[in-house]
Amino acid sequence: MRVPQRVVIARRERLAQLLRHHGYLPLAELCGRLRISEATARRDLAALARGNVVTRTYGGALVDFNQRFPSFRERQSQAGPTKRRIAAAAVRFVKPGMVCYFDAGTTVYCVAEALRHKPVERLTIITNNLPVAEVLSDVPTVEVHLLGGRYLARQSMLLGDHAQRALRQWKFDVAFLGAEGMTRDGLWDSQRDVVALRRTVIAMMPRCIFCMDSNKLGIEAAEFLLPWNQVKLLLTDCSLQQLGNAGIRLDRRRYLHAD
Repeated sequence: MRVPQRVVIARRERLAQLLRHHGYLPLAELCGRLRISEATARRDLAALARGNVVTRTYGGALVDFNQRFPSFRERQSQAGPTKRRIAAAAVRFVKPGMVCYFDAGTTVYCVAEALRHKPVERLTIITNNLPVAEVLSDVPTVEVHLLGGRYLARQSMLLGDHAQRALRQWKFDVAFLGAEGMTRDGLWDSQRDVVALRRTVIAMMPRCIFCMDSNKLGIEAAEFLLPWNQVKLLLTDCSLQQLGNAGIRLDRRRYLHAD
């Protein structure tokens, strides 16, 4: 029996709403939530992809996060001096011979810029951040390795299962990470694949340093990343009083102010 067009339209709108909220959902989960077959889900996803509502991926769909989220260059122009102060404090943790992970994001990019101007001997950098790879690629004392994965051009980063598998091949000393927001509950991001990759990094690392400026304070995004009791070190321009006013309680062992 042919399904009325109004029912199809309503179902596809519901599908698009789910993906806007969650960023990424596997095909099986889409089917379960909407109570439809895989064949129907694939047809609906194809129709939404033709209309540029979603981007198809293997086993699911990725909302066009790359188009609706501010580009790397747009974000690079925000809070530049503050990010450079955070970067100057971050590079103190980098020692000769280390293997370091550099996350996507503009504050972590500033850490790479700081290292370019003050190189460290026998340094290995693993990253999904293409601008980081570019800025450090011709520094003689630094060896750069890019993770594989899906390339998001506006975000200048690599994501997905390939990136996570490549990540697990390394043993790291320290990771420099970012996030989109921080509230009393913890850290937040807007895209599920970003959260998945960052959680893999966190699980592997002896030391993870979250480099976040005060513009992130009070921001809650679509996806929860990490509670505060799992944050090993926050490097920020926020004072402890500012964090406390936002309901964030951190002891001094897990907090470093970027002077």
